[in-house]
Amino acid sequence: MLSNWDPFAPGRRLPEARASRPPAPRSASVRRRCAPATPLALPPQFRWRRRPAAGAAAGRQEVRGRCAPLAVVCESAPAAGAGKRRAAAAGAREGRRLRGDSGGGPRRRAAGAGWRWRKGQQTYDRERSKTAQNLTKWLQRRETKKTQSWEGCQNELEREITFPGDSAIYYSFYKELLKAPSFERGVYELTHNNKTISLKTINAVQQMTLYPELIASVLYQASGSEEVIEPVYFYIGIVFGLQGIYVTALFVTSWVMSGTWLAGMLTVAWFIINRTDTTRIDYSIPSRENWALPYFACQVAALTGYLKKTLNCSAEFCYLLVSASTYTFMMMWEYSHYLLFVQAVSLFLLDSFALAQTEKVHEVYKIYLFSLCVGYLLQFENSALLVSPLLSLVAALMLSKCLQMNMKKGTFMSRLLKIMYIYLVLMITVALNFLLKMFVPHREHEHLLKFIEVKLGLNTTKNFTMNWLLCQESLQAPSQDFFLRLTQSSLLPFYILVLIICLFSVTQVIFRRLCGEPLKETVKLEDGRIGERPEIVYHVIHTILLGCLAMCLEGMKYLWTPYVCMLAAFGVCSPELWMTLFKWLRLKAVHPILLALILSMAVPTIIGFSLWKEFFPRIMTELSELQEFYDPDTVELMTWIKRQAPVAAVFAGSPQLMGVIKLCTGWMVSSLPLYNDDDLLKRNENIYQIYSKRSAEDIYKILTSYKANFLIIEDSICNEVGPVRGCRVKDLLDIANGHVVCEEDDSYADSKYGRFCHEIKMNYSPYVNYFTRVYWNRSYFVYKINTVISFQS
Repeated sequence: MLSNWDPFAPGRRLPEARASRPPAPRSASVRRRCAPATPLALPPQFRWRRRPAAGAAAGRQEVRGRCAPLAVVCESAPAAGAGKRRAAAAGAREGRRLRGDSGGGPRRRAAGAGWRWRKGQQTYDRERSKTAQNLTKWLQRRETKKTQSWEGCQNELEREITFPGDSAIYYSFYKELLKAPSFERGVYELTHNNKTISLKTINAVQQMTLYPELIASVLYQASGSEEVIEPVYFYIGIVFGLQGIYVTALFVTSWVMSGTWLAGMLTVAWFIINRTDTTRIDYSIPSRENWALPYFACQVAALTGYLKKTLNCSAEFCYLLVSASTYTFMMMWEYSHYLLFVQAVSLFLLDSFALAQTEKVHEVYKIYLFSLCVGYLLQFENSALLVSPLLSLVAALMLSKCLQMNMKKGTFMSRLLKIMYIYLVLMITVALNFLLKMFVPHREHEHLLKFIEVKLGLNTTKNFTMNWLLCQESLQAPSQDFFLRLTQSSLLPFYILVLIICLFSVTQVIFRRLCGEPLKETVKLEDGRIGERPEIVYHVIHTILLGCLAMCLEGMKYLWTPYVCMLAAFGVCSPELWMTLFKWLRLKAVHPILLALILSMAVPTIIGFSLWKEFFPRIMTELSELQEFYDPDTVELMTWIKRQAPVAAVFAGSPQLMGVIKLCTGWMVSSLPLYNDDDLLKRNENIYQIYSKRSAEDIYKILTSYKANFLIIEDSICNEVGPVRGCRVKDLLDIANGHVVCEEDDSYADSKYGRFCHEIKMNYSPYVNYFTRVYWNRSYFVYKINTVISFQS
């Protein structure tokens, strides 16, 4: 390495002094031997400099082919002429001392020459050490400056390519808002956006729910952070800050349920240890749900306090917090109403068995209605909210409110109708949702319904989009590694234990209610009836429903795992849960209340110390390993687009790459990695045909129909070697196009054309007639789509 390079290494011999008069001509070999080997260009203060040495023996030195000593002089500034002469004289004197030479006449060792030689050698060693240290420091500063300057010129692009496909689109709109001359103008351009997707004008605020980006841009400009922090760090900082709120809300929820802060600490510990399973994307920032889920966690915490019987004094505050967080959550995420639907089902089951106060539950229903109505208006009359299952369920529950009240009067008919109540409400919900979809024009995600049908085995399809979704790892059943990770952190065993105890207790309470036994106003510790606490029953039902989703789709684990951490931590820290267990076991040797209090403190303490011992060193090691994502091929591609592509150019390629191009360059693209619009899904399928077995003319017609000017082929997709047979992009395209026929587990190709992404690289007709390669590297091939077709053989 350069930082260890030593000009005074033992193998490097210093030349000797030469005379001050002009040297005699020497051969080339002598000059090569006398010239010092310089591995790099040193700064002026470290350059080798030849100093003439006075003495009558110079002629003899020249004849013998020796060179003058090269004085290494450290100068902070260019020296004056007198300084140079003094330095030259000092160098000559030092050379004479090293040789034991008096300065004139033949070389001889005078009296005391040994002492002078040793003193000169010590001085020489000190100068050599000092010079080597200074040279090493300069080399280190040189490398540091080089690294800093590289980061400075590539920093923004390097950071932007780390955003995944969908997050890149959201962040690109955030950048556009900051570049707009005013906030009003920026919002107008987003609501009438025709610079993102070719031949398509979209309302990006409505279609992509860009309220997080609107809020972030307002905060960035209003706080005067332009000169303090870069926009990307401000954006990421808000996301990380919201994650802190997320964890804090889980901490508070567990504390409110158990009554001890140990439960909150254990929740946070399990959340951090299982962070891989508490987020959708582990290697990057999944900005959309990270903006929304913290508000949902706050809503769950407030709802827990609102349902709790012993917090009547804070019921109004919890109600206001539930209202604000529900509305904010619905505005932050386009899929929020589906998660609120799961929560509404939990409250519906809680109210069906009269385990909570009906008035409180129906107040929450009113909050749902208010949030849906306001969200519909502020999201530019988003019809997806009107046909959402949440609205249909809440409307059905409000209509059956009178029936629900009559059922709780204790008559035999009411108990009989209570059994049929769940079925009745579900039927009303389905009927209302069907009627709303008939009369309300909407573009709800129909592909989601088709996906559910295929996923459940109710239907089969050759559609590329459906099969591509089915092949995604996040939409598969959870793998064994997922359960293994939860078991190694002791989270899953304790969750199952707590869930079993709570379910048995809730079952007992429901049986008592069916028999006409009323609930107690206050549940004491010695009663051992944890199933009578409405907030506990709600969380048990909620985690079971989220767990069912996670068991079907591994991508839903980030919704389930945080509440698993919270419920398991509550259980092991709650004396009531241990007391419920001891009531069943009928302990007599030890007082059950005392034992429950001891275990509620000892068990979480033991778990905490074991987690600390096993996982804390791993977490600190991961924090110390600072790594960065670097893709040189993508950086080169983006740099070429910025420098060479016309401003009005339209690029076509895979949707994920198009999202990165839109963010890093701002150029218009033909498709985006968004799956909430049927037209975009159709575009994505058509653009993906560049990896199918179709003719050059077909691909040319598809691309020109979207006014594309450049085509980008990714070698990773074209030469993909997938772990699952039939799940590669090119395999799915062959199935959709009928180019692969399967008969009794045998498949064969049925296409007269080769794969387009392979054939176009051969540069022969007819591909060169339609496309001209303008750029390529190891990963990407860029072709210009010819506007004038020249047919050549």
